[in-house]
Amino acid sequence: MNHIEQYGLIGDMQTSAHVCDDGSLNWLCLPRFDSAAVFAALLGTQKHGAWRIAPAPDAATPGPAVRAERRYRDDSLVLESMWRTPKGAVRVTDFMPPRDGAPQVIRIVEGVTGEVPMFSILRPRPGYGRVSPWIHEVGGRMVSEAGADALWLDTSTQQVKKDGAVVSSFTVSAEENVAFVLSWCPSHGAPPEIPDPRAALATTLEFWQDWSRQCTYAGPYRESVVRSLITLKAMTYAPSGGIVAAPTTSLPEEIGGSRNWDYRYTWLRDASTTLGALLGTGYRWEAEAWRRWLLRAVAGDPENLQIMYGIAGERDLAERELPWLPGYEDSAPVRIGNGAADQLQLDVYGEVIETFYLAHQNGVAPCGDTAALHQQLVRQLAERWREPDEGIWEIRGPRRHFVHSKVMAWVAVDRTIRLAEAGALDADVLALSNLRETIHREVCTKGFDRERGTFTQSYGSQELDAALLLIPRVGFLPPDDPRVIGTVDAVMRELATPDGLVHRYPTTGHDTTVDGLSGREGAFLLCSFWLVDALALTGRHGEAQSLFERLLTLRSDLGLLAEEYDPVTRRQLGNFPQTFSHMGLIESALLLQQIACSSLPQTTTGRIPLADGLGAGAIAAESVSEMLARA
Repeated sequence: MNHIEQYGLIGDMQTSAHVCDDGSLNWLCLPRFDSAAVFAALLGTQKHGAWRIAPAPDAATPGPAVRAERRYRDDSLVLESMWRTPKGAVRVTDFMPPRDGAPQVIRIVEGVTGEVPMFSILRPRPGYGRVSPWIHEVGGRMVSEAGADALWLDTSTQQVKKDGAVVSSFTVSAEENVAFVLSWCPSHGAPPEIPDPRAALATTLEFWQDWSRQCTYAGPYRESVVRSLITLKAMTYAPSGGIVAAPTTSLPEEIGGSRNWDYRYTWLRDASTTLGALLGTGYRWEAEAWRRWLLRAVAGDPENLQIMYGIAGERDLAERELPWLPGYEDSAPVRIGNGAADQLQLDVYGEVIETFYLAHQNGVAPCGDTAALHQQLVRQLAERWREPDEGIWEIRGPRRHFVHSKVMAWVAVDRTIRLAEAGALDADVLALSNLRETIHREVCTKGFDRERGTFTQSYGSQELDAALLLIPRVGFLPPDDPRVIGTVDAVMRELATPDGLVHRYPTTGHDTTVDGLSGREGAFLLCSFWLVDALALTGRHGEAQSLFERLLTLRSDLGLLAEEYDPVTRRQLGNFPQTFSHMGLIESALLLQQIACSSLPQTTTGRIPLADGLGAGAIAAESVSEMLARA
């Protein structure tokens, strides 16, 4: 089985495909991110659908399969794979043009040296690998039809149908090329036009390079930041502005385990924090598009606010299992849909309103409809903030009074006050100030363990939670507050590995029923970036930078990150690539750059001293947010 990090991502900002370094395209949902997969070998075997293009095996030189050397071409989502064989070298260029008509996957095979025998085996299996389609020829083009979907394969080389697949064998010499174009269309519709692969390549490169040049970050980690930005953009559904948490489902958080979830939807939390990273690097259009998506999704009904929606704003995301798929490395079940859509997660109010605040700080034009929604959300939060909830990690056990949820409720009120004081929102500042103080006092009283000197996961619990690292980041307390320092130290002691990889919360050895699930999981990469931020904000800049650079080494050869990392087997885990992880990388890079360029002196203990008299929250959310906006 191929490791998760062996896959490269290509996409057209409506869906995406995963291409392995053995030349096999093993995951593709058409026509949208959340459509049924036509290639699902990622969660099973080749019989569940795949499309492989690679050098033909040579009986005279037996040995392990040759893997390609890969890279993204410049600052784009065009993937190049170089194969070096005893008979010569060949380059395969994989990409999906930004959509203007039918969705397409284009694969161009180019001879570099010698003469290299190649093969293409296209085995479509619609319905997540369950359906064997009708494959036939129409006017010299091969078409695969099943139900409402049709796939058309165009190439200049001979194609034959064999064992439920479309097979081509050909040889490329230096400076020769053979292009394959796979197009989707409704089976009842007209055939898609035959494209010009070279023109499509030029258009695709131009799009991505033009978009990448808008990045305003010019720090020492620019290459890593731009690659993460491109990845985030690739996971944006262009027609609506929604952002998927990841383009895959059921890649496991533990190999062989059952913590397998469908992430092909738009979480308010994930999308909001992702937009913070985009705004901090100069991208405003995406924030405006997401704001329009949010207005449509909520549809004037904040009383029934969901924590996640479909990429076009759909509300029904019913969760079910696909028993015919064995799962990645037998990690079952494979799930589609996500039952967490029905959960109560109070922190999303804070993340959404924080995004409104950041949009204002970054010059996004005001919107009366957004202001009305903002006011409704704050009223709803004021009524509900004392309730227990499922929290940021979407536990499937009993609801709790999660400290992070209450902190983010405080953030929602705090940012509302700041916008009102700036004249950008009509609100009762006095009433909101009293509410902000009430929430703050309760969290500091009920969510802090005085004996251990740390905040806890929930009121009255002994467990810790990596989300507590956000307390200084959001401005709830100043970074030099002893309660903040004690919490950071406790998280490092109880949740982090010696290398600084942070687990979200204990899954063994403590209260193992907190999330209602069995098994373990890897270190959560976003939490590790949160530790970078917490170390930097508390003045331990050298440690923060060292940890950040260590985290960069965990990326794949293409600069991609999954949700988690297993420090024992040294493998990426979870859905891939993950918006949370790439957002965390960007925000940490921005924060490190701003602190390094600031004039704040370091104390002998390495912590940044703050002015005397700063009260709770006076580090000012705007202090961190504005720093990033100026990056």
